[in-house]
Amino acid sequence: MDEDVEKRTVRMLLRLLVSSFLLAGTSFAVPTKEKRVHRHGDLSDHPHKDATDFQYDHEAFLGKEDAKTFDQLTPEESKERLAKIIGRIDINKDGFVNHSELHYWIKHRQRRYIEENVNKHWREYDVNQDDKISWEEYKNTTYGYYHGEEFDDVEEKDTYKAMLTRDQRRFKEADRDHDGIATREEFTAFLHPEEFDHMRGLVVQETMDDIDKNGDGKVDIDEYIGDMFTPENGEKEPDWVLTERQHFHQIRDENKNGYLEAAEVAQWVLPTEVDHADNEAKHLIHETDTNKDEKMSKEEILVNWNMFVGSQATNYGEDLTKRHDEEVLLRRTNIWEED
Repeated sequence: MDEDVEKRTVRMLLRLLVSSFLLAGTSFAVPTKEKRVHRHGDLSDHPHKDATDFQYDHEAFLGKEDAKTFDQLTPEESKERLAKIIGRIDINKDGFVNHSELHYWIKHRQRRYIEENVNKHWREYDVNQDDKISWEEYKNTTYGYYHGEEFDDVEEKDTYKAMLTRDQRRFKEADRDHDGIATREEFTAFLHPEEFDHMRGLVVQETMDDIDKNGDGKVDIDEYIGDMFTPENGEKEPDWVLTERQHFHQIRDENKNGYLEAAEVAQWVLPTEVDHADNEAKHLIHETDTNKDEKMSKEEILVNWNMFVGSQATNYGEDLTKRHDEEVLLRRTNIWEED
């Protein structure tokens, strides 16, 4: 490739990278008040109602995608797969599943979307395929062998350098043994810092960097609202913005000094939440542990297999209803053929 063409191509790619970063930090005149808050959703979109079905428990125990797969199995196939899963959950191999093991399993299943995201990027950044990712591998793959000086535009150059500095700081924070190389767990912390306790301070710092426009180390009301809403052409503030102003003064600003310091920002973007995985583990053990030894044997789990996993049998009533509805629809549209 011609050197000038190569340079133009690189500059174009770098501009796209910087433009993406600029757009990610832009506030639009739409409700974006939750964009900073890192919440852990419930384990299932279904209501938790064991009296009528166990769909919530299925999705909590298996994850949403695998729960759909099990719904298509026969009861025998479902129980056979469950028996194999029990062996994976039983980390200490004592023949029982205790609360700690079940809690870990459920959290692991709920984090599968994160692991899939990490796996996708892992193949891209592990250039030498040594099952590790060094800072140099990440930097060169993401930013190329350039330093931002290739930009003529001052704003683009500054933004590029800010991105590089931000990534390097996050990589160092995730790299717990400080050897410049990320294991898979450390790289997961780099890509998803909100999921790791030791990265909480960095999440708060990055939030402060984004919102604290005047660089005084705290967030005032204008910076707080400005991160969520920017009026266009004299547009009046919607009601949700007025509510957020009240929240800033009444809830977010705990010491009532008119600003949010780092600790208050942490309470806002990383709120303390109910541990749904812990509650579900306790629930499943309570319902399954017939001898009340606070752990589940393989036999106890398999006796209650339909609480943990689904199958065609557990959806039989739903399938009958669906089939009946389809038959009615076919009759109404005269699609049925006469014998």
